[in-house]
Amino acid sequence: MQFRSNQFNVPEVTKNIIIINVIMFIGTYFLGYTELFLKQLSLYHFTSENFKPWQLVTHMFMHGYDIYGSQIEPDYTHIIFNMFGVWMFGSRLEQVWGAKKYLTFYFITGLGAAALHMALLSYYAYQGVDISNSSVLGASGPLFGILVAFAYYWPNTELYIMFIPVPIKAKYLVGGYAAYELIAGVGGFQTGVAHFAHLGGALFGFLLVKYWNKTNRKTLY
Repeated sequence: MQFRSNQFNVPEVTKNIIIINVIMFIGTYFLGYTELFLKQLSLYHFTSENFKPWQLVTHMFMHGYDIYGSQIEPDYTHIIFNMFGVWMFGSRLEQVWGAKKYLTFYFITGLGAAALHMALLSYYAYQGVDISNSSVLGASGPLFGILVAFAYYWPNTELYIMFIPVPIKAKYLVGGYAAYELIAGVGGFQTGVAHFAHLGGALFGFLLVKYWNKTNRKTLY
């Protein structure tokens, strides 16, 4: 099966997700209240005094910043790669599912990512680690759900990634990426990345498409 989609005709939900993320990223920096925005809208553990209920949603629309002493600079790589993935793979899913189902999927996988990350922080807290100032942000949780859904429906689609000159089938690429996240999360290397949030998005994405596929036998082309 070949992957055919007019990616330049971006569906409404995907387009609005990208627009909101970009606005939040630019606004956070240029309004001059970067640290305040990050503290209010990133997701903290529910036991932290910094936790606010709305962070369960807002953290999905925030992206990273690099801190150099007293200087806070935007991390463009974080948002560019996330939004590219949402555009490239999310567009196809929305075209097939429709806006309502796709939006439901996006938020469920985002909340699933938050849930697994919270569980990890709870484990750290049980071990005596201070987690009060630990926070997570970004669209990577929903994006991993999107990647899993894409690989589930179109497993043999050949994809190219940077620095690898040969195409890789979606099922191998996404499976390998998930395995790397698990190894990195358990091994504790590449710090500063919420590996278990990524895995939470992937897990909930897989469970949701399995459930939908079981209750709706519609064939996807």
